[in-house]
Amino acid sequence: MELQGTVKKIFDPQTFASGFQKREMVILTQEQYPQPINIEFLSDKISLLDNLKEGENVKVGINIRGREWVSPQGETKYFNSITGWRVEKVFENGSEPTQAAPSQSASPVSNENPFAGDDDDDLPF
Repeated sequence: MELQGTVKKIFDPQTFASGFQKREMVILTQEQYPQPINIEFLSDKISLLDNLKEGENVKVGINIRGREWVSPQGETKYFNSITGWRVEKVFENGSEPTQAAPSQSASPVSNENPFAGDDDDDLPF
């Protein structure tokens, strides 16, 4: 899945006692009712956020993960997380590749039908 929006906040990396690392980013979606979406980047993916700045438009490849947790009282709860695995900067106007203009030295193109004078019809039907 993908989410597209504007980078609202990039948090510092967190390292836990087990050596596990994560870094979070919040993007603001670009829709009628913009939503701030928190996305986690885990382990080796945290470096994807190094070259981003707040305010940039991005497209983020995500996975949605869910887990079940049973409290000590026996109550079952469910949690979701959004994990990022790819980030692309999205550029506004002018980012599309430009097409080369036709060369002026090219031979003129004829609009005449090359088969117009051909009365010999080879078709078997």
